[in-house]
This record gives sequence, structure tokens and C-alpha cells, in this order.
Amino acid sequence: MQDRNVVIVNDDLRNMITEGEVYTGSFVEELRASGRVDFNEMFLSRIGANVTGRVSDILAVPGQKVRQGDILAKITSTELTQSQLSFLKAKSASQLADQAANRARILYKEDVIALAELQKREAEASSAKAEYRAANDQLRVQGMDQPSIDRLAKSGVIESTNNVIASIPGEIVERKINKGQVVQPADALFTVADLNTLWAVSEIPESNSYLIHKGQEVSLIIPALRNAEIEGVVAHVDSIVNTQTRTVVVRMEVPNKDGLIKPGMLATMMIESQPTEKLLVPTSAVIREDNKDYVFVKEDDEIYRMIAVKLGPEGKGYRPVISGLKVGQNIAVNGAFHLNAERKRQLSGG
Repeated sequence: MQDRNVVIVNDDLRNMITEGEVYTGSFVEELRASGRVDFNEMFLSRIGANVTGRVSDILAVPGQKVRQGDILAKITSTELTQSQLSFLKAKSASQLADQAANRARILYKEDVIALAELQKREAEASSAKAEYRAANDQLRVQGMDQPSIDRLAKSGVIESTNNVIASIPGEIVERKINKGQVVQPADALFTVADLNTLWAVSEIPESNSYLIHKGQEVSLIIPALRNAEIEGVVAHVDSIVNTQTRTVVVRMEVPNKDGLIKPGMLATMMIESQPTEKLLVPTSAVIREDNKDYVFVKEDDEIYRMIAVKLGPEGKGYRPVISGLKVGQNIAVNGAFHLNAERKRQLSGG
């Protein structure tokens, strides 16, 4: 009875086969991982109001390029008015307390008042200065710059309008306010991003995370850009595993000077592991049947035998041998498909 794993070759079939030896070589495992393009969070700013108030004017729209310090919107705020009033009161109280302390020093020198009275006036002056500084800091927190505060202190004219300022240069990618809307400091009104550099983010199964290290070469393929391929390196590998998905986040930086790449685009990362010495066979030598891998080993000029092998994941056209083969064995590195077809034909008696 014919061995079902053996195939006898003729001259025509032999011309379709290329032989080669199983050998030990440098193997680079290539990990393919789905991911997405995202904002570079180092150049992303979500900008909110500094005070509670009503939006009186909007000066910026999505897609607009802005510089750091540009005014995006204006908010009318009674809260800001009260803070400015408190600042002016604190300024006046500090000045009066200073004058009282200076008079006390003169009177003490003339032996009109006791030391305790002088110390009391000086303490009151120190406390008033502290309240003045605190009122100044409160206005800074509420979005007023120091020159504006100094003008307020000099003129005493209260301004109830607070400006929403761009904190970084970039493009407005999101706006969440309308004119007349009441906003609070916790609200994010605008999102500004510098899109010249983006991130590509992928989640790697924890079982493969040992293969990934910062600085490794990586290729990013973006289907939306006709499978454009961008070369780079791994910029970051998370130190923790997501307990819900059992994955580790990997990130690379993506240059985007032309602005063709959009945050949210789907992408595929191709990450190469460090080279290691392994027993290798080319992927063209492998056939797949019944969820198993097989190769054809040459027994003599006319006979090839199909044997089951255990192989690792593919990398650059090769697969590492885990079991089933040894160094120096002759195998069909090309034409395995034709050998398998002939094997089936001979078994069927065709």
C-alpha cells in the first residue's frame, strides 16, 4: 500500500521544484499589530475658562491656526468683577495699614506710644500686604496677566471681561461653546493641537510584549493613504498591562509636515524584534493542511516525504523551526504546492 505522505516525482514535476537545506541563520521576528493615529499629547491643550461667566464673543473656529497668547473667546463674569473689587479693597487696606505703621514708628521714637502698639500696627500692615498679594494671585488664576493687574491697581477701573487664551500654538481641532452660553472653569471650551507631529498607538498582546523595546525599528502602514509606509522607531512601551484587554500600549512618533495624516486614522504597526540565531525554513516551503504545517523532505532523486513540523511566526519570509527538522536536511523550498497536489493525485489513483 502506498505511503500517503510520500510523493514520487517525474521530470516535469522536478523542474517545478527548487531544493534547499534547512540551516541556522539570523531571524528577525516581525510583529504585526493594529493601531490608530492619535494626537501627540505633548502638543495638545484643552483650554477652558478661568472664571464662571457668560460667553460674550467667540473669535476662533475649528480649523483655524492660532499662536500662543491669541484670544479665542471673551467671557463676561461677575465673579471676575468681584475679584477685582476685592483686589482694590485689599490695595487700599494695605496702603492705609502701611501709613498707620509709619506713623506708629514716628510716635514710638517720640515716646508717645508703647512698643506693643507699634508691633500691633506693623503686624496689621504685614497682614494687609499678604491679603493684597493673595488678591493679586487670585486675579492671575482667573486669567489676568500682571500688566493688566498693574493697570487696574493704577486706574481703579474694573473690567468684567475675561479672555480665553491659546496656551500653545497650533490648530483648533475642537470647539465646545456658543455665544451666550454660561461656562465654568471645569469646562473644556477649545482643544488646540500642533499636528506637525502625531502619535501612532497600538496595543500589543501581553504574550508578545517581551519582543518590544524602546528604540526598535517599526514601520507604520496607513490604509487611508493608499497603504503609505512610514519608517520610525518605538518611542514608548507601557510599563503596565491593561488588565481588561491584557495588552501593552506601544507608541511611535509620526512626522506630519504635509498634514496628510489625520488623528483617528487606522494604521498597522510592523515591529521587528532583535535578531536571534534559529533554525529556519522559507515560508514558500511550508504548506498548511488540517491546521498543521508541513514541509517536503527529499529522500532521493524521485521521492519526497511530507512531514509535520512545528514552526514559529513568520519574519521577513522565513519561519523558525521549533521541532520536526534538523540542520542540513534537503527540502523543497519552492514547489511544495505542486508536490502536495501530485501527492493527492497519486493517492486517488489518478
